[in-house]
Amino acid sequence: MGTKLKREDKQSQEYTNAIFRMGEIICHRLTRLWLYLEMSYRFTSLSKEEKRLLNTLHTFSEDIIRNREINFKESVDLNTLNSDGFSTKRRLAMLDLLISAKNSGQPIDDEGIREEVDTFMFEGHDTTTACISFMLLLLACHQDIQEKVVEELQDVFGESDRAPTYQDLQNLQYLDRVIKESLRLYPSVPFISRVSDDEIQTYTGYTIPKNTILQIHIYDVHHNPEIYPDPERFDPDRFLPENAARRHPFAYIPFSAGPRNCIGQKFAFLEIKTIVSYILRNFVLEQVDKPSDITLIIHLVMKTNKGIRIRFKRRTNKSSNVS
Repeated sequence: MGTKLKREDKQSQEYTNAIFRMGEIICHRLTRLWLYLEMSYRFTSLSKEEKRLLNTLHTFSEDIIRNREINFKESVDLNTLNSDGFSTKRRLAMLDLLISAKNSGQPIDDEGIREEVDTFMFEGHDTTTACISFMLLLLACHQDIQEKVVEELQDVFGESDRAPTYQDLQNLQYLDRVIKESLRLYPSVPFISRVSDDEIQTYTGYTIPKNTILQIHIYDVHHNPEIYPDPERFDPDRFLPENAARRHPFAYIPFSAGPRNCIGQKFAFLEIKTIVSYILRNFVLEQVDKPSDITLIIHLVMKTNKGIRIRFKRRTNKSSNVS
């Protein structure tokens, strides 16, 4: 968004807490059919709490937008001048692009901008963190796979401590498969909801009426032994091109699929690769918890009841200056 947030800031903490609590409320409502009806739900204490939390979330987003608009400088060609007086292209943050679109008469208003900001802030808040946490757990428990990732990192970076470039991240093909397999076992968003626009006939003979609320359990799809033999086994080679090509494209949906899939999935992969490559270039991951030790809890984002414990051991002859 082009805005830096301070973790210790009171408003930021309230926003973080509101996101987590909203996730709990949504899951509570989704698992109780009688709360689906708005006329029943509106009289509950949860409904009142939800309104208060939404006010916190919307106020936070609106403050970010308002502050960004104050500092926003828009030129005709979106260029800036460097110290030598030459024109250089300025790369705009997403929020700047939305503000620019509104100012230039595009069909988006303040509410539309706020909704886009809410989507990115809410959806990207814990999802990447969850993926990285479970991925580190799996790598700590599978030293052979961890070493293959390290070998690939050495092929790309050598002994250099330089920061990764975009091309470096693209070249990390084995790490890419490790991320995909981690998201298969532990999809950051374990289920999603959709509403059927039309009557649907399934291949098993069921008829789903129009306007039916559908729960799509991504976790169950990813652990289906008919699709993924020995589904609990951590095997990044499931995502070798020749293996992935044999599966239905919707057999793997950690970012949903179709026209309403996750808009930030490419950015998420770059972010995950950047962080995990830094960690593995500097630390050896050692097992403390095993997957069988952790208990998953129902939430919008995959979580455990007591966190995940991993031991970090600094790699010898490595500096911590990678950034």
